[in-house]
Amino acid sequence: MKGIVFNLLEDVVSEQFGIETWDLLLEDAKVDGVYSSLGNYPDADMLALVKAASQRLKLPEGEVLRWFGEKAMPLLKQTYPELFEQFPTARTFILSVNTIIHPEVMKLYSGACCPYFHFTEQPDGALEMRYQSSRHLLDLAHGFILGAADIWHENISVERYPSGSPKENDMTIRWQGP
Repeated sequence: MKGIVFNLLEDVVSEQFGIETWDLLLEDAKVDGVYSSLGNYPDADMLALVKAASQRLKLPEGEVLRWFGEKAMPLLKQTYPELFEQFPTARTFILSVNTIIHPEVMKLYSGACCPYFHFTEQPDGALEMRYQSSRHLLDLAHGFILGAADIWHENISVERYPSGSPKENDMTIRWQGP
């Protein structure tokens, strides 16, 4: 996993809970915490940090990942405004992930292993999304979607399917009125 993801996690945790909480998570996770944004680090480090945050904050790991994704999105916009400026809505941003956003990520961070999203637009305006990645971080993607909606001041609902079901890697995103 790219170091930028760890840097974002550190920033979000430090901003919300203080740098001392980040230090405690590093200690609990038994990782050294020195992450260069361009470096590659074991996925196990991120999973250990999420587990440590889950235990310390008394939240399920999935909620920690969603929270992280949602809070990290404004930091990404602040760091890479050019990746956001061209999109008038969260929907157009989300639909561009495979064709514009992830290719740009791979230019910036050589060797990045990005997930792939399959989209189906529904007649009622809903967006069906299937997540494909060996990392199994659908909760993080869910959080990024919530964060994108916040950036564009859009009200959305996200429907998820039970683990073990044929649609466990899918979600349905619905845009609500103002």
